[in-house]
Amino acid sequence: MSRAIVTDFTFPDLLIEEQLLSSEGVALAGHQAKTVDALLPVVADADLIITQFAPLQRPVIEAMRRAKVIIRYGIGVDNVDLVAAREKGIPVCNIPDYCINEVADQTLAFLLAQTRQVLPNHRIIADGRWGLAVPLTGMRALRDLTVGVVGYGRIGRAVVDRLIPFGCRVLVHDPLMVLGPVGGTAVTAVPLAELLSESDVVTLHCPSLDSTKKMINSQSLARMKPGSLLINVGRGDLVDPEALLEALRNGHLAGASLDVFDPEPIPADHPIRSLPNVVLASHIASASPRAVRTLRESVAKIALAVHRGQTPSNIVNGVRR
Repeated sequence: MSRAIVTDFTFPDLLIEEQLLSSEGVALAGHQAKTVDALLPVVADADLIITQFAPLQRPVIEAMRRAKVIIRYGIGVDNVDLVAAREKGIPVCNIPDYCINEVADQTLAFLLAQTRQVLPNHRIIADGRWGLAVPLTGMRALRDLTVGVVGYGRIGRAVVDRLIPFGCRVLVHDPLMVLGPVGGTAVTAVPLAELLSESDVVTLHCPSLDSTKKMINSQSLARMKPGSLLINVGRGDLVDPEALLEALRNGHLAGASLDVFDPEPIPADHPIRSLPNVVLASHIASASPRAVRTLRESVAKIALAVHRGQTPSNIVNGVRR
């Protein structure tokens, strides 16, 4: 009998996973192991390892004696040491398509909240006042703006599809793209430096990689247009938080909308929490009942495929068994 474990989870229970796995005799045990020391005994004898945010670093992976697969609840796999897993011969799988619409919708919500100043205009009404909460120049229409989309994977493309009907100019950057017009649309692929300097809004849809960590830093922020906006629904470590704070405080950026941050959770006394030109969310862009159910069912189905001796889907570290 295969033994499956969940290292950590934020769901109320694991009933969805248990029902699917138990139908083929796979035993499942749930844990809340979130440190290396706590993880070592949890993973040692598991055949199927499912993880959400736990740090599966090299010592943890080297402690896996029976593991046939590591499956991440989510798209990003930056909490898993992919090199160590590859050296150990363990395939690592993600769920790349469960929340595309949710994250793209959240991006548009952030974008409209900032360009139409939704929160400031709400606050003055809640405070008993009336009128325009910001200078007229702060009320912007998308058709007058250039929006730069960094990362043109599934989510980046869904964001662009939503932007086109608004009539704005759309620039995209992705290292895998050919520069120039994209697919006969009004969208143009450009180098990152050009996107930053030309865009009124920059929205990030990249994975966390060595090449993307802190890609938004003091130098790249300086290239952005004065008064521009930044949206991050990708990963917190794409942005240098100190450089972002400085750009928001000195007015170089007019605002930022952040579903992710570095670190998470954002410390209670962190100054980003109190800036009036920032809209924050607690890493919830992927959330919807449909998306969460799809995520959990997809994870269980990959585990079942490995249990049956099949090659799992969505392998991200090149290991095929």
